Amino acid sequence: MKDNILYIVIPCYNEEDVLEETTKRLKVKMNKLVENKIISNKSKVLFVNDGSKDKTWKLIESIEKKEKYFTGISLSRNRGHQNALLAGLLTAKEKADVIISMDADLQDDIDAIDKMLEKYNDGADIVYGVRNSRKKDTLFKKTTAQGFYKIMKLFGVDIVYNHADYRLTTKKVLDELEKYNEVNLFLRGIFPLIGFKSEIVYYERGERFAGESKYPLKKMIHFAWDGITSFTIKPLHFIFSIGIIIFIVSILIMIYSLVRKVTGNTVSGWTFLSISIWFIASLQMISIGIIGEYIGKIYMEVKHRPRYCIEKNLEEREEK
Repeated sequence: MKDNILYIVIPCYNEEDVLEETTKRLKVKMNKLVENKIISNKSKVLFVNDGSKDKTWKLIESIEKKEKYFTGISLSRNRGHQNALLAGLLTAKEKADVIISMDADLQDDIDAIDKMLEKYNDGADIVYGVRNSRKKDTLFKKTTAQGFYKIMKLFGVDIVYNHADYRLTTKKVLDELEKYNEVNLFLRGIFPLIGFKSEIVYYERGERFAGESKYPLKKMIHFAWDGITSFTIKPLHFIFSIGIIIFIVSILIMIYSLVRKVTGNTVSGWTFLSISIWFIASLQMISIGIIGEYIGKIYMEVKHRPRYCIEKNLEEREEK
């Protein structure tokens, strides 16, 4: 494994408060991995400046000049965490054999990199870094996070519980990722969709070293909504199901109203009005649901996701 080039991709948005400490800790880790001949001395840490408004990019440029194992790219403007991460991954895959993505805030345990590389050495193409607990989260954060994963599972999205974007991937996985053309990115859902052999490494998530979280409540809600709407059309199915339920209720209301009419227990016009409201409402919901089914198929088609990924090809081996 000593000849394998490792790139660690780190998206950065206004991270001037933590960047020097992140560099310091990763420098120690990179030196140790190279000295122990676990990775190639051509390995790098790739900082991705996501249109920061502070001195983040200047710091990255300064670090690149002073430190052997550090480099960086800068996006033309702020594109969001997922796009910045994708830019870093696709840039790194052209030079690396194995790529690890992590955040700049030092909450991800750097020592978990060793375990990830061990899993990779044992044949894993994707290694998910999963936090082993949420003891350090506030009650609100813990509740909303757990609710998010449960909702995603309910809607049929294959997602690794308590996994953010701390993961190891191989070059061939990223070659497949490049075929996914969606604009609204939700990488946590795409990687399980790609397939290949995967493993999990559990780690203790630490406190943020400095600065503020780049994911306030508003962004968290938007991120969760992107995840749901990018990977499932079940909400459209629900509309159709609700229409069917309302239609059944309208039949029951019709029977009840007619019985009341026959027994003379209604005022003039009540039977017609009650039946009309429920029946028309059910037709509207069913119609919207049917239209939604067609829209859902269009939605899935325009993503142009690959229909399969070939992991191994025996014919290629024979040709070699």
